[in-house]
Amino acid sequence: MNKTAKLELDGKVYELPTLVGTEGEKAVDISTLRQQSGYITLDDGYANTGSCKSKITFIDGEKGILRYRGYPIEVLAEKSTFVETAYLLIYGELPTANQLKRFSSLLTQNEMLHEDLKYQFEGFPAHGHPMAILSAMINACSCFDPELMEPYNPAIFELEAARLISKVRTIAAFAYRKSRGLPAIYPKPTYKYTENFLHMMFSEPYQDYELRKEVVQALDMVFLLHADHEQNCSTSTVRMVASSRANLFASCAAGVCALWGPLHGGANQAVLEMLKSIHASGDDGSRFIAEAKDKKSGHRLMGFGHRVYKNYDPRAKIIKAKCDKLLAALKISDPLLDIAKKLEETALKDSYFIERKLYPNVDFYSGIIMRALGIPVEMFTVIFAIGRMPGWIANYKEVMDDPASRIYRPRQVFVGPAPRDYVPIDQRK
Repeated sequence: MNKTAKLELDGKVYELPTLVGTEGEKAVDISTLRQQSGYITLDDGYANTGSCKSKITFIDGEKGILRYRGYPIEVLAEKSTFVETAYLLIYGELPTANQLKRFSSLLTQNEMLHEDLKYQFEGFPAHGHPMAILSAMINACSCFDPELMEPYNPAIFELEAARLISKVRTIAAFAYRKSRGLPAIYPKPTYKYTENFLHMMFSEPYQDYELRKEVVQALDMVFLLHADHEQNCSTSTVRMVASSRANLFASCAAGVCALWGPLHGGANQAVLEMLKSIHASGDDGSRFIAEAKDKKSGHRLMGFGHRVYKNYDPRAKIIKAKCDKLLAALKISDPLLDIAKKLEETALKDSYFIERKLYPNVDFYSGIIMRALGIPVEMFTVIFAIGRMPGWIANYKEVMDDPASRIYRPRQVFVGPAPRDYVPIDQRK
């Protein structure tokens, strides 16, 4: 039986229900606090606020645990694929052979873009940021199918989800090709999901890109590790927009915009830029580590620490091992990786970083992998968006399937000016 919490305000005691999640997370339900007392809670940045109840992803930041629908991320990274994991996130269970075959078939059937969309691409400047193009084109491609513009319809949701997951990689690849002045490469139905993305990115009209197993597996894992991460900024944005009963494409396009920020999806780009700066200065990382501990230096160790994890990010351990294998297989000697290893080894032994629980996160190595694959820096956040799409869709579905769901409408504490008189313009000083 759940306990109740007591809150005393202005001499009156209010009893608030509590609840405990599957993994023991404890919460106080304050949904009736304002109605009962006239008070609201203030939690700037929502760091201590549970905005929803969800069955999708569990994180224990203190212990470094991440699970999708109950499955440890380590197990999925070893045994699953991105497409299978996408199905798991959206529908709650690992697919049967027939379910996976059907879902994969839907992805293949919906990988093409309407030909008229090429005129939309032509409207963007060559230097247009791929994330701006991605967000705009997700909304644009929904316009070509009226049923996608309608509110949530469970009868066609599987088709909508497959269309979005499939088309987002085509949009991303086309945007990259345009930025390089290269002709668009159309998807091949014989290729699987990640193979097709690499094909559309790097093939030429006269020669197909060589799909090496190590490369395909590395990128597929990057997608899988980013597939969901609980109520982060972009996922919360998707749920916020979905609560208004906006359609799936509009909600996920909003998620792309939220992900674009350098404090969210742009973090792996910042890591690579940091490593390049260190290398250009002739440092092996030692001098930078010392400077990072000095607040006056202005140098910040990117890729370390996390808003949620106060332990080693479990995704970082997985992607580090994959990074080492990929570079060995491709026979790449990357000085940036050497610097990254130096930073990691030093920071994990330094009391300054240990005391502050600044461990490497997933962004620390994902940028190195994408660099090795030939993916340019401006596409890093786009890769993140492709990977995160199943998580956004799963959260969208959860909002829509909840009969008690209401439009999200946070309160605020107003600290602006009190009522004042309007002053005519000729009397203002």
